[in-house]
Amino acid sequence: MRISELSRVSGVSIATIKYYLRAGVLGPGRHTARNQAQYGDAHAHRLRLIRVLMDVGGLSLAAVSDVLDAIDDNRLPLHRLMGVAHHALGPHATAAPAPDVTEAQSDVGELIERLGWKVSARAPARGALAEALVALRRLGYGGGVEVLAPYAELAGELAGRELTTVATGAGRHEVVEHVVVGTVVFEAAFVALRRLAQEHHSAVRFAGG
Repeated sequence: MRISELSRVSGVSIATIKYYLRAGVLGPGRHTARNQAQYGDAHAHRLRLIRVLMDVGGLSLAAVSDVLDAIDDNRLPLHRLMGVAHHALGPHATAAPAPDVTEAQSDVGELIERLGWKVSARAPARGALAEALVALRRLGYGGGVEVLAPYAELAGELAGRELTTVATGAGRHEVVEHVVVGTVVFEAAFVALRRLAQEHHSAVRFAGG
């Protein structure tokens, strides 16, 4: 298909497709003439994947490029791939943490150790959890890391269920894409489901519904 058809099929504008081609996140088409190329279903799928990572995951184009490079790297183990996806999702520390954040980071480390989880010391989620714990403490909502214990238990069960859905019989590319998309999309889906559940329970408990 020509670029106009690729735009129609993928829902991505021609100008954006050309931008992605220049940025290297979308592979070139098969050249048929000067300034003309043919594209296939793989290009349309890659465009949809890019848009999901950006629109649902909130990733920058640079982060998307890192994730796609990891997907395309046949030498990269699945566990490392998930690390790339988590790093792309962030957050990333830009300054030295305040003393209470440092204390919270230590508490988070103790929680992870207590749970027996195998988590990298550089995992961005460590910092994100510490920041959340600090916010709770500053507002007077609990003092210790034990406030996170029930959430940790549910998160551990959910993550285990998610990874059992990886299609081990599929080809590597399908599996690695499943891991990345699952990490990004199901995180957004879980946040939405939690809000829906909160509204339901609020209606039952406080509105007599």
